[in-house]
Order: sequence, then structure tokens, then C-alpha cells
Amino acid sequence: MTAIPSNARRNVPLLPRPLKRWLAPLLAPLASEEPVARLIRQTAREQWRLLAVNFGGSLVEAVAEGATLAVLFVAVELLTRGTAPGGSRLASVPWLQQLEPQWGFLLLLGLAVVLQAMQTLMRYASQVANGYFAARCTAQVTGKIHSQVLAFSFPCASHYKVGDLTAYASQGPEAIRMQIYLLGQLVMNGLLLVAYLVVLVSLSPWLLGAAVLMAGLIAAVQKQLLPRVGRQAEAVMQAEVGISVRVTEDIQGLRLLHASGQREAAVRGVQGRLGELERALRHRSRLLEVIGPLSNFLPVLAIALIAALAVAFFGTRGSGVLPSLVTFVIALQRLNTRIAGVSGTFSGLAVNAPQLARLNAFLSSEGKAFCRESGQPFRGLREGVAFEGVSLRYDPALDPALQGVSFALPKGRMLALVGPSGAGKSSIADLLVGLYAPTAGRILIDGVPMDQLDLASWQRRLGVVSQDTFLFNATLAENIAFGTPRATRARIEAAAEAAQAAGFIEALPQGYETLVGERGYRLSGGQRQRISLARAILREPELLILDEATSALDSQSERLVQEAIERFERNHTVLVIAHRLSTIVKADQILVLDRGRIKERGPHEALLAEEGLYAELWRQQAAGHRPRLVTGESL
Repeated sequence: MTAIPSNARRNVPLLPRPLKRWLAPLLAPLASEEPVARLIRQTAREQWRLLAVNFGGSLVEAVAEGATLAVLFVAVELLTRGTAPGGSRLASVPWLQQLEPQWGFLLLLGLAVVLQAMQTLMRYASQVANGYFAARCTAQVTGKIHSQVLAFSFPCASHYKVGDLTAYASQGPEAIRMQIYLLGQLVMNGLLLVAYLVVLVSLSPWLLGAAVLMAGLIAAVQKQLLPRVGRQAEAVMQAEVGISVRVTEDIQGLRLLHASGQREAAVRGVQGRLGELERALRHRSRLLEVIGPLSNFLPVLAIALIAALAVAFFGTRGSGVLPSLVTFVIALQRLNTRIAGVSGTFSGLAVNAPQLARLNAFLSSEGKAFCRESGQPFRGLREGVAFEGVSLRYDPALDPALQGVSFALPKGRMLALVGPSGAGKSSIADLLVGLYAPTAGRILIDGVPMDQLDLASWQRRLGVVSQDTFLFNATLAENIAFGTPRATRARIEAAAEAAQAAGFIEALPQGYETLVGERGYRLSGGQRQRISLARAILREPELLILDEATSALDSQSERLVQEAIERFERNHTVLVIAHRLSTIVKADQILVLDRGRIKERGPHEALLAEEGLYAELWRQQAAGHRPRLVTGESL
């Protein structure tokens, strides 16, 4: 079993040592400083009324159950004896002696029904309160998971697979809900156990001994099973996460699977993982189902033995034993149900433990990098952007993507980046957007180091159009207005007009209310690019970044997008990463990069005159060839 933390021991100083050891698996997770435990404790403080209703309902239910058994005992005694001899418990209820035995019996049965009705009502109230509390915790942890994902720095978030993140979002809240449900069941079953034990003690310590022996046998078996259940639950969780990751990747890569004839291979891959999951679930089922049949058999055995002993010792005087025996049988049977419930709860906690551990590891800030959320607010570009000796290395094991890059982009000017694949062009854009931080050097915005700016306020004033355009499965109007929530329809239509998108939008049956489908699959590449450009124009950005925005388009789409860009460039600061050099001949300055360094800089005509790398790339494109490729950094 997991050792109970020292702070949990301080919180329960009055508990006996054996009870502490028994409750250690329960108290340790709640008393720890893990994120999930802190969230549950914080919610418990906020929702203490719900917990009070839950505990109070369980307490009243336990008292009503004990009172019901006491009433049944007196009823059976009244029916079997008819009168109240001196040592009978009926002597303490004088008014019953004034009634006919059958009427007294019926009255007591009616009282038992009332007590059971009250018990049912209290159980409902307790479980509803527990459900409300679980719903609150589930909502909070769902929001926390979502916030955690968005708070990660881009490099940190990139280390996770999408399937992993979706598994956290779906399984994490359910693990919290299950943990709270199981704890509520443990409280209720524990109180009822106390009630049954009080009844059994009042009947006979010898009868109590049978119940204790039965519980001890079940506890001994479960002690052996719980570690194995925990290990098997870990195996099930890993298999489920692996399947979630694989299925998510197959859905994301559906086009590739169809185009490459790999659909059957993908099916076989998932089927193999499903086989592993099935074997793990079967093994876990064999372990979990041991307690149920055992707990059902032991009470029957105990009742048979006690009944046989009663007949052997009391013989024809057995009528005096009958009330105790009947009450004992009922109490033992119900006690068995609660013991099985407690055992099932501990098994459930063991099954849920790996999910909670995985969720705690994800929500913990240890070993994770987060976006910067403080700094000087950015209010508008006044002078321009400058790189001073900037270097970037994505990973210590990789070659640097940028080395000692320095340049200036004044406000209102256009700067173009060209060069072979892997030269570092997109790395400069990633640094400007704030996806990565320089390994060395600094980036200045109006003379202020970028790491001193409030990153979100800077990013909100950027417009980015890239080759890989992402559109939400929403309407065209909603996609254009993304990032500009208060944009009017007139402004949305004006942005679409400026981006050369209004023509095809208005030709659609539903116009701006047309749903674009997942990732915009209902639109062509050129249409997606124009929607992305309209989105950027609507933001009225201080800096527009065009990352090879037209490289994958046909000639007609490229012409339309390029015309829209040229209109927008006239009065704005623009950084262009160009694949087709013909699109940047009017740039104020062109930087030619190779292997992460700036090899040449200047306007188009001056670079052609140098007869260097830029001139070579220009001749290759003019001759209908693609620029040479350089292996290395892929961005």
C-alpha cells in the first residue's frame, strides 16, 4: 500500500494506527499536494454545503437502517412470544403490550416501512449532492486541462501528440468524477457498516465474531488482489491511450492513407492494439470479479452454521432465539452487501489510480515551459523591428536553424526572405510570432526587447498568412472574423473584398454563412488562402507576415492572392517569405539566407547585379527549375 504522507497523519491524529494504515490509500491522494488533490480540496471548501448534505444524508440513512433492524427485531419477538416476559426487550415498550400481537406486529412493520422510505429519500439527497460536487470538479478540471494545453509554450506543446492531448481532455474529467463518486460510496457504505456492527453487537458478540471473520477473509483476499488490479489498470490505461493516439493520427492523416494505399495497414495497426487492450481488460476482469462471488457465499455459509448451532444448543426452545436469528440474518446479509461495496470501492480506487497519476503528471508544472504572460503591453508599431545577432537551435542535438542573423524592418516597409529549403526563413517568422525564443541575440520591437513585451498583446497585432492555412469547421464569416470578435458584417465583407475572396463567397448558395468543413476541406487551396488573407486584413495588423502564402497555388489563384497582397502592402509593414521570386521584386529589401545565415541583402536589381546566390535562384526559376535544396533544418 502507498505510505500515507506526513501531512495526512497530522490531519487525523486521533485515528488508531491500524485504521490509519487501512485508510492510507484513501487519505494519501487527498492529502497530497498534487494538482488534482488541491483542486478537489479547493472545490470542497467552496461547495461545503453539498458535502454536508452528502454526509448528513449518509448518516441519517445509516441511523434509519439501524432503527429498521431494531424495529424488525421487536416485531419478530412480539409475533413469536405474544407477551413480554421479564427479560424481553418488549418490556421497554409498554404501549405494545396493550395491543394484540398481530396489530402490534403490523404497526411495527409500518414503522419499518416509514424508516426505509426516509432512508431512500436520504440516499437520493446524498447521491444527488455527491453528483453535484462531482459535476463541479469535472467542469473545473476540464477547464484546467484546456487552459494547461493553451498555456504551454509552443515547443512544449509540440512534444505532445494530438491523441495524447485529446485523451487527457476526455479521460481526465471522468477520472475525477469517478474518484469523487467512489469516495461518496465509501462514506455511505462505511456509515452503514457501523450501523450493522452496532446491531450485531447488541444481538451477540458471538454473532459479531462471525461477521468480523467474514470481513477479514474478504479483506485478506482483496489485499492480495489490489496491487495486481493496480498494475493491470495501468496496462489498460496505456493500451487505451495508445489506441486514442493512433486513431486520432489516422483521422488527421486520412488523405494520406487514401492516397498511399495504407488504409488496410492502418486498420491492422489499430486491430493489433485493440487485441492488447482486450487481453488487458480480460485479465483485469478476472481480478475484479473475485470478490463478488466470495462475498455472496460467505454470508450463506455463516447463516447456515449459526442456524445449525442454534438448533443444536436450544432445540425446542429455539423460539426464543428466533428474533435474534432473524435479525442477524437480515443484518448479516445487508452487512455483506456493504462489505462488498467497500471492497468494490477500493478496487475502483485502484483502477482509477493510474488515470489520476497520469492527470497529475500532466497538470503539474514540473518540467514544462509556459507562455510568457507578463511584460510591457504593445500598443502599436512606431519605428520597426530589428534582429541583433539572433541565433536559434530547436534542439541541442540539431544543427542551429539560425546563426547570428541581424537586420532591420522599418515601419511601412516590405522585407522579403528568400533562400533554399532549410535556409531558416520560416524560423525568422516563428521567432517574430513568438512561437520560439532566440537561443542567442535579441529581437527589438521599437527598441524594446521582445522578451520584455506582453507576448499576447504583440501577437494580437500581427497578421499571419502561411502556406498551411487552418480554418475552423464554422461559417466563412466566422473564419474571417476569428481573432476580431467584435467585427461587423460590413467590415468582414470589406476584408473579403480586399482579399479577392468576395466573388467566390457571394457565388455560394449560403454566402458568408457557408460552413467550410473540417479544416476547410470544402474550399480549394486558393480559396482557403484568400480567406486566411481576409482574416489577416480584418485584424488591421501592425505587421503582416506572409510565409510562402502562394507557393502551392495554381497560376489563377496565385494571381488573385498576389493582387490582394499588393493592395494591402502599400501602407503596411510586411515580412514576406517567398518561394516564387517574381512576387517580391518590389520589396524594399531582400535577405538571401543559406544554412541559417544571411548571405546577401539588398533590393532586387542590386542582388541580380551581384551574381550571387539570389541571381542563381532567379535564373533557375526563370528557366522553369526549382531552386536547389539544401539538407538540414526543415523550417
